[in-house]
Parts: sequence; structure tokens; C-alpha cells
Amino acid sequence: MASRGGSVHVATTRRHYKDKTYETHLLRRSYREGGKVKSETVGNLSHLPPEVIDLIRRALKGESFMAASDAFTIERSLPHGHVAATAAVAKRLDLPRLLGPACRERDLALALIVARVVRPSSKLAATRWWQDTTLAHDLGVADATTDDVYGAMDWLVSQQDSIEAALAKRHLSPGGLALYDLSSSYVEGSCCPLAERGYSRDQKRGKAQINYGLMTDAEGRPVSIEVFAGNTADPSAFVSAVDKLRQRFGLTQMVMVGDRGMITSARIDALREIGGMGWVSALRAPQIQALAEAGAVQMSLFDETGLAEITHLDYPGERLVCCRNPALARERARKREDLLQATEKELSKIHQATLRDARPLRGKDNIGLRVGRVLDRYKVGKHFDLVIADDRFDYARKQDRIDKEASLDGVYVVRTSVARDNLSAPQVVAAYKNLSVVESDFRSLKSVDLELRPIRHRREERVRAHALICMLAEYLVWHLRKAWAPLTFTDEEPPIEADPVATAERSDAAKEKASRRRTADNEPAHSFATLLDHLGTLIRSDVRVDGVGEQPPFQQLSKPTPIQRRAFELIDTPVPLRVL
Repeated sequence: MASRGGSVHVATTRRHYKDKTYETHLLRRSYREGGKVKSETVGNLSHLPPEVIDLIRRALKGESFMAASDAFTIERSLPHGHVAATAAVAKRLDLPRLLGPACRERDLALALIVARVVRPSSKLAATRWWQDTTLAHDLGVADATTDDVYGAMDWLVSQQDSIEAALAKRHLSPGGLALYDLSSSYVEGSCCPLAERGYSRDQKRGKAQINYGLMTDAEGRPVSIEVFAGNTADPSAFVSAVDKLRQRFGLTQMVMVGDRGMITSARIDALREIGGMGWVSALRAPQIQALAEAGAVQMSLFDETGLAEITHLDYPGERLVCCRNPALARERARKREDLLQATEKELSKIHQATLRDARPLRGKDNIGLRVGRVLDRYKVGKHFDLVIADDRFDYARKQDRIDKEASLDGVYVVRTSVARDNLSAPQVVAAYKNLSVVESDFRSLKSVDLELRPIRHRREERVRAHALICMLAEYLVWHLRKAWAPLTFTDEEPPIEADPVATAERSDAAKEKASRRRTADNEPAHSFATLLDHLGTLIRSDVRVDGVGEQPPFQQLSKPTPIQRRAFELIDTPVPLRVL
């Protein structure tokens, strides 16, 4: 029988039986027949998922649906997490204000610093890279040209004095410690006026280089950096650092910590004339040997402890803290024997060359040249007696000299002008050993994190700007590494050393983390670089809703992983939608 005005709907019935509720979803058709409303069951939908039943119910009520892919268009997706985290720490440290007044040059300088942390590269490559992240778009520098970048570098150099003065005020205090060391980086090209040949710490013989001195606080936070010509000696750089502390930072009462090649006797005499500036350094090996021959340094000093404090007439007004590290002694003995054996192996070849029947090695000059190359390679020629003649060559170890040197293996002497009331003997040793944090900063600057080398800039001011950008990037890296220690292989616990002379060891928690390669939360442990890469997978997308007119797209973040969320928690920042 035909029906009129029929409609289809979903009817749901519920039945309770023994504390349980049973639902039945039926597809029903309603129709009118003989003036009465009747209904019939078309099908049973109870076996379908609830969300499908809901869609059928809503569709029968007249709602329209389309696939999500037809409703939204993702116009662009950009890596966001790594630059957002780095910029968040920069903002927390008030770095934008530290750089100078708000302007386009400041935004470009900040972008260069963040880019140096996340993806160190040349300035041209940086401008290409940051356009493929949210960094350039949020800072408004996506259209920056190479000339704009160079202009920002020139502007940044003009702000260097005020930036470093603010960092010194923040991290250095009168009477406190300032660590200082000098390093070098080789230069590509031949146009840089600072490029000179000098002692290469990069082991790049034959290449010109620039030197730069880095000053940090006692914990290794970078405070200032100064660029010198490549042939500048350590003591000259140290004088410049002292002048900077006194004249530009207004710190006339400080304790400078530098290595034995930095704070020489001449520099110490100059510091005494200045007044107010203390120092912590160490004696050179010949000076220690002279003290031993005079009976001032004896092995009996270390019978009960690894250090002993003495004074000596040759070092008036100074405290000498003698230290002996057994582990260092064993390592020096092993290294010396390896070098001696390697030298003997090569010298033996030269000796045999003078005895062979076919074309024997002849000539005092020829033999001397070959011997000189061997001695220059292994640096232990002082331990050999050499006999060089026109037709023969002999050699022998100077065992008495070797034994004399070996008697002082593991011994070093830290010297300081600081009174015992201000620094105890163990604290003096700890202060000197803290120079390792500057060396760690240099490794981070040069190769591990920031790739300061090689230097490719031609103009002197650009080289200084490049070094400043790297120093400020290292300032961010220092804080990021400290904050993210729970997610990385970094030891979260400061070393506890009952004996300051002993070699520092990692904590049990750090050893377990390294062994298991997992964090305390049982997440995969990362290096600093891989953690940044993982954060880069946090994407921000520009999404447009189709069919609603000319509405601007909205921005949507991908769902953070547990590690990404934890990384932002550790820097006290919610996962941000924008870089700044």
C-alpha cells in the first residue's frame, strides 16, 4: 500500500536487565496511512560504531558532511619547536633587550644568534634556512637580503660594549672569579687584516688565523669575547682582558684565572703594580723542577693528601699549592713511553739506512734533516743522546733525565695571590681546574655546537661580529644544556669531590643514563644536537577553511611528543604558537 509523507529516522530503545542496560538502534520509516501515523523498521544499526550511528542520525536530520581533506587546506607547514625553544630561552634571559633598542637590525641579529644555535652555517645559508622555519616569519625578517644581514652585523658590533657590560654586571661581582683563555681559528682567504700566522690550536699548519679571548664567570657562562690578530701572544691578550674588566666593566677587585702560558711572571708583576687584581695560575714544568731540586717539592708532601701548600722565596707574596694526581701520573708515564718507543722506531730506521749496502744514507746534513723531522713529530728529543756523523748515526735514551722527569709525573703547582681567608687551598685548586669549563666553551664554539671556524669574513668588523654572534649563541647553549640535562646525557648532579686534586667522575645516575641510553622517565636520552632535531619535528601549519569566503588561514601546532612537551616545561615555557 502506498504511503504519503514518509520519513526515515534512527530510534534508540533501552532495556534494563540485571543491572545492565542494553541499547538498540533501529532505522525506522514513519508514514501516514488511513489518517494514522505508522512506522516500520528498515534495519538494525546496533552493530555499527556509535560515531557512525551519530552521523546517520545527523544526516537524516538534514546536516551536510564532507571529508576533512575537502574542508581544510594546509597551505604551509614549517619546523617550529627548535627555534621556538631557543627564542623562548633568549626571551627569558632578556637577550632582545640586551642587544639594544627595538629595530630591524636587532631582529636580524637575534635571528642570526638563534640560527647559530639551531643550524650553524654561513650567513647566506642562514638566510635561506630560516625562511624554511617559523623563525624568519615571526621575527619579520623573511625578506632579508645578505646586505641586510651584514648591516645587522655592523650594528651588533656597535652594541658590543653595552652587551658585554650588561653580562658582566649580571654574572661578575667584585672580588669574584673571572676565567679567561685564548684560542684560535683558521681563516679562509687572504683578505682579512686580522689573519696572521701563529701558534695554531686547530692544528692547521700553514694557514693564517685569528685569535680570540673568551672571558666567563666561574661556572662557564660567556661574558665577553675579544678578537686579536693571529700572531697575538697569550700574555698580550690577558693584558687586554684585565683592561676590559677595569675600564669597561668597572671591576677593580677581581681574581683572574688563566693557564700557565697566559699569566706569566711579567704579567704578574704588572698586576701587582695595578693593585686590586688577584690571580690564579700554575707553574711551568721547569719551574716545578727547580722547586724539586731545591727540596721545596718532595713526594713526602703527598703521603696523606693529594695537595700541600708551601711558600718560596722565588715567589714572594704568593701561595703555592702543590698537587699530585696518581691517575694523571699514570697517564703521563704511559704517554711518554709511547712517544719514546715511537721515536726509537723511526730513529732505528734512520740508523739502518746508514748501514745498508745499497745506497746508504750519507751526509751529516741529510741524516740531521731526517732525525729533525722525527724529533719534531714526537717532541721527546730531549730524552735522547744523538751521534750524527757523515757516515753513521747512533742514538740512546737519557735514562737519568727520563727518571728525573718521571719522578714528578702527576705533580702540578697552582700559584695564587689570593689570601687564605678568601680562597682555601682546595678552593684554589678547584678554581684553576675550572678552566676546563672555558675549554668546553671553546669546543662548543669551534666545532661541537656553533662552528665558529673557519673564518670566511674579509672585513675586520665582520670577523668581530661573527665572534660576538657565536659568543651570544654559546650563552644560550649554556643555559639550554643546563635546563635540558634531564633529557640528555649531561650529568644532572654537580661532581662531589672530597679531594679536589682527584679526577672528577660522573655521578651514578649519569652512568646509568649513559648505560641504558634512557632518561629517568624511561624516554630515549638525547645529545644536545639530536634533541634540537627532535624539537624541529614540532610543526606549525597554516590552515585555511574552504568554503567560508576570503577568511585568513589559522595556525595550528602538531601535537607535541612527551619529550617535546617536557623540553618546554624544563625551560619554564608553555609550547608557544609563535617564536616571540
